[in-house]
Amino acid sequence: MENAPRVWLWRNRDYGSQFFPPFSLLLFFLLLQKPPSIGYSYSERLSRQATGNTDIVKIVGSTNAPVKIYVKVNHVSPHLLCIDKRLRNLELIDPVFHWIGPSGKTVSENSYLKITTTGSLIFYNFKKDMSGVYTCSLSYKLTVEDMEKTVQLEYTIYAYIASNFYYEFTARYHSAPCNNIYNTAFEKKLLQILSKLIADLSCEVTLVKSECHHVKMQRAGIQNELFFTFSVIAIEKGTKGTGACTDSSCDSSNRLNKAKSLIKRFFVHQVEVLGKRSEPLPEIYFIEGTLQMVGIDRCNPGYGINALMHPDCPECCVICTPGTYNPHIGIHCLQCNRSHTFGATKC
Repeated sequence: MENAPRVWLWRNRDYGSQFFPPFSLLLFFLLLQKPPSIGYSYSERLSRQATGNTDIVKIVGSTNAPVKIYVKVNHVSPHLLCIDKRLRNLELIDPVFHWIGPSGKTVSENSYLKITTTGSLIFYNFKKDMSGVYTCSLSYKLTVEDMEKTVQLEYTIYAYIASNFYYEFTARYHSAPCNNIYNTAFEKKLLQILSKLIADLSCEVTLVKSECHHVKMQRAGIQNELFFTFSVIAIEKGTKGTGACTDSSCDSSNRLNKAKSLIKRFFVHQVEVLGKRSEPLPEIYFIEGTLQMVGIDRCNPGYGINALMHPDCPECCVICTPGTYNPHIGIHCLQCNRSHTFGATKC
């Protein structure tokens, strides 16, 4: 896979002391238990045909093979010329341009689409269901006396969106004996605190898995540890209410990075507070240096990343082609012979 997850490992000593009220709630919860103390991240590297810039980009067709075009959803497409490189520099007499869309019907102008007098096809506010093969038939003469000639040019137009990502965290806790009810109560409380911690950022914490294992320590005995894995995803912001969210605070990357920092400080603070305690440690406590984070790319359902098939848009979430589908938030379009449309989410 071209987009291998990015992994960062943080150790608690990297950060200085900082007061963090949510951990006080967690510590208070642990003390109330009174168990026996043990005391131990679309690439912007796109071809010009995938640009959404205000500069006019013109793409010529080819009679040899369909030209692949990538258009970002809700953006303006390049100008798709009904001409190839050879004819572009020639004088054409009585040219006639005729576009056929993916449905096999003649392309007609509307609020999303325009055909210029020179036969160029332009999409405005491109939608994913506009993806497909577009064929332009060009009839022309090179001289008045010539017989009329016709060429056909094909474009395959793919909708794409920038890839999103989410964070997956793993932390280890010294725990009560496995299957103890204190472990289950702790997991629920920790999830509640983490969710409340980043709720204002419109980010969501989800438990991926929680496993209790017996760990043989170096030159020591066996202790119980909880391996706690949870994901943090930026949920859509501004989809409810009267107006859409457009300022920088709505950007999912910014919100995720803020959530990452808050969560990191939360775990750092646990070590700092426990290090200052004169009382024996609670039975369940965070093990310093075990916090890890993985940044995982993802695409919306109906889209996938495929650098081999789409080398001009290698890090884009490109709409799944007929014969493939993506039913969930993943990074691959899966094979499905029963899928006959672009952007399928079911097989």
